[in-house]
Amino acid sequence: MVGEMVADRYELEELVGTGGMSSVYRARDRLLERRVAIKVLHEHYSRDDDYVERFRREARAAAKLSHPNIVTVIDRGEADGRQFIVFEYVDGENLKQVVAGKGRLPVRDALELGVQIGRALAFAHAQGLVHRDVKPQNVLLRGGDAKVTDFGIARSLDVQAGLTQTGTVLGTSEYISPEQATGRQVDARTDIYSLGAVLYELLVGRPPYTGDSFVAVAMRHVNDPVPGVTGARPDVPLRVDAALRRAMAKDPDDRFQTMDELVAELSACLAALGELDDDRTVIVAPPVTPRARPQRRRRRRRWSPLAVLLVAVAAIAVAVGAYYGVRRTDSDTGGGGGGNGSGGQPVHLVASNAYDPQGDGQEHDEEVANATDGDVTTYWETEDYRGSVTFGNLKDGVGIVFDAGRAVKLGALTVVSDTPGYIAQVKAGPSSTGGFTTVSQSQTVGRRTTFRLSVDPARRYYLLWITRLAPGYPRTHVNEVTAG
Repeated sequence: MVGEMVADRYELEELVGTGGMSSVYRARDRLLERRVAIKVLHEHYSRDDDYVERFRREARAAAKLSHPNIVTVIDRGEADGRQFIVFEYVDGENLKQVVAGKGRLPVRDALELGVQIGRALAFAHAQGLVHRDVKPQNVLLRGGDAKVTDFGIARSLDVQAGLTQTGTVLGTSEYISPEQATGRQVDARTDIYSLGAVLYELLVGRPPYTGDSFVAVAMRHVNDPVPGVTGARPDVPLRVDAALRRAMAKDPDDRFQTMDELVAELSACLAALGELDDDRTVIVAPPVTPRARPQRRRRRRRWSPLAVLLVAVAAIAVAVGAYYGVRRTDSDTGGGGGGNGSGGQPVHLVASNAYDPQGDGQEHDEEVANATDGDVTTYWETEDYRGSVTFGNLKDGVGIVFDAGRAVKLGALTVVSDTPGYIAQVKAGPSSTGGFTTVSQSQTVGRRTTFRLSVDPARRYYLLWITRLAPGYPRTHVNEVTAG
């Protein structure tokens, strides 16, 4: 069709891409004297009402989306029996071409692109659309700006009936979500999974799963463990690795629940890399050394005998008061105190036992002592024997109990783990075998995580209660736990 005129307005100059349903051309808009991109539905599909409606729906969907990171729709129509859509022309490569030419991207560049793509998809979700075919080929680059395109199989989030329902598999196998691969209902979390797969490819240089056929690759998305980025590229920060594992969790409930959440985490990972100057050099702020105050010469003061006597009496009174105050605190709280115990006495936690009330009562008991041995290379572990990141119907969770040696009101508990990404909370009780009540909020455990506690009355035993395992990690480790 190169050289032809479409709708007496758009002169086709060059074929720039082709797919199963349509071809894309660079064209000249003779009316407004500008370059555009025009997508033309293949002729044999123009006689199929379902394909024509899907093509029209793409135009309607994309026309709703006015965002700096989404390719703009300019026009739609039919000419000589052929359906076409006109887009802004983006003079640049797509991400697939970039990776093919350059290989894996620098971590910063990949995260910056991920944030831009995520913001575009978050905007689409806010308009009620899920893309369902997020892949590097559908992200165009203009300078350093990403532009998401091809909403050809986009679907309204609230549609109950239409062309593509449960049981229909659409998408690209290298980036398809497990629920999409098995023909189940999809929502915005499908795009979260696919964006995670795209970022994996940008960082590693290849898709997370490959195979000989569409079905083979799609089933790997359903059945294979989530691959870790750091295994293929050790220089990627562990927080980035954990974010992608969570984005690509098999169960949608275990992923980021909104695209905005994923964008926020990618932005935090990006901020943790440091700032750059104009030459793309990392800026590290020099440490601030406090300046010593000049010493002043003091005149010696002579004390009268009466003043010395009064100071001595006051010191004795303070000491007596402090003694009885400590005795009263010990009596009232059973020896408890603030974050480290009464009277500022440090609390040394000792791993006591595993806690598995809904299982067989045991959970790697032989490893319990590793959680407080002072060695971060050893650990206590737990696992989900169903191969999922949740305990599901089997149990609400499992945990490990720590003995404070006496009843105390701990203010905080710190956990070190080399399998970040699991969710836990802290409970406290009078016995190592039960009677626990929750004393902290649930939170995601990172490499080093501090739980803030609210304990009343004082308790001797503290339980780290794990309710969800880290996506992509078949086992979860508790390497070291300390009070405070």
